[in-house]
Amino acid sequence: MAGLLAVKGRALTIEKRGDISKAAMILNPILSVALALLVGGTFLVLTGHDPLEIYSTMLKGAFGSAYGLSETVVKAIPLLLSGLAVSVAFRMQLWNIGAEGQLYFGAIAATWVALFHADGSRIIVLSMMVGAAFVAGGLWAMIAAIPRAFFKVNETITTLMLNYVAILYSNYLIYGPWKDPEGYNFPLTAIFPESAVLPVLGTSRIHFGLFFGLAAALILYVALWHTKWGYEIRVIGESPVAARYAGMNIVKNILIVMFISGGLAGIAGMAEVSGISQRLQPGLSPGYGYTAIIVAWLARLNPFTMLGVSFIFGGLLVGGYTMQTSGLPAALVSMLQGAILFFVLGGEIFTKYRLVLTGGDRKEV
Repeated sequence: MAGLLAVKGRALTIEKRGDISKAAMILNPILSVALALLVGGTFLVLTGHDPLEIYSTMLKGAFGSAYGLSETVVKAIPLLLSGLAVSVAFRMQLWNIGAEGQLYFGAIAATWVALFHADGSRIIVLSMMVGAAFVAGGLWAMIAAIPRAFFKVNETITTLMLNYVAILYSNYLIYGPWKDPEGYNFPLTAIFPESAVLPVLGTSRIHFGLFFGLAAALILYVALWHTKWGYEIRVIGESPVAARYAGMNIVKNILIVMFISGGLAGIAGMAEVSGISQRLQPGLSPGYGYTAIIVAWLARLNPFTMLGVSFIFGGLLVGGYTMQTSGLPAALVSMLQGAILFFVLGGEIFTKYRLVLTGGDRKEV
C-alpha cells in the first residue's frame, strides 16, 4: 500500500500480516468489550454516576432472575438470526447493512399470510409465514445484490438506504390499508389468529423462534465449512482474483449469498411479529438489524460463537431498560454498542495488518 507518512525518504506503510496470532484473535473481542465498558464508565463518572453501581444494575436486570434471563433470550433471538444473516454476506466481503429493512419485509410478508391466509392448521400457517418471510427478505436484499453483482454498485449504501424504504412501507401499511378497523384508531394491524402465533416455552415469552436461530446456526456451519459451496464463499471472500482464476462463478454466488442473508433477516422479522407482538406495529425493531453487525463481528462470523454473543447483547438490551430506574437513558446501551464496534474494527485492523517503516532499514512499528 502507498506510504501513509513520508519523512526524508522513509515512509510509514500498512502491510498485511502473513500469519495472524490465535491469541490476538481471541483477545480482540475481549479487549473490545473491556475498552467499551471503560469508555462507558468514563462517561458515567463525568455525569456524576457510579459506573460499578450502574453496571451491576444492568447485570442483575438481565441475568439476576428467571424473568431477566428469559427476556434476555427473547431479545437474543432476533439478534442471533440477524447476526447470522449479515455474517453470511460478510464472509464473502459483501457489506449487507440492510438486515433491518430485510427484517421488516420479512415481518410484512409474515403479516400478510397471518391476516389473509391463516385458515389452515398452525403448522401449515407458520410454515407459510416462515417461507414468505424468507423469500421477502431475500428479494429485498436482491435489490442491492443485482447492481452489485453486474455493475459493481457499492452495496453498503444501497442496503443501508433500503432500510428506510422498508420501515416507511411498513408504516404505510399499518396506518393505511392494514390498519385494524377495531383498533380504536391506534396504528396497529389486527391481532393474529392463534394459528399464526408461535408457541412459547412454558409461561415465559421465549418463543419457538429460538429454534429457528439454533437450526440456522447449525445449517450455516455445515454449509460454510463442510460443502463445496461454502469453500467457494470463503475463497471468494479472501481473494476474488484467485476465485475467478479457479473458475468460481462470483456473480452467481453474490446473488445466492445476498438472498440467503436477506432471507435469514426476514425470518427474524417473522419471529418478532408472530412470537412477540402478534401483529405488525410501528417500531417493531429497536435496531436489531444494526446491532447484528456488532454481534457478527464480535463473534468473528462464527455461527456457534454467535449464540453466546447474541445472548450477551440481548442481556445488554434488557439491562439497558433496567438501567432507566437509575435515572439514565437506555441510549447508553447504544453508546456501548457503538464503542464495542469501534474497538472491534480497530482491533481487526491491527490484528490483520502491521505498520512498517520503509526506506533505509526496514522496521516494523
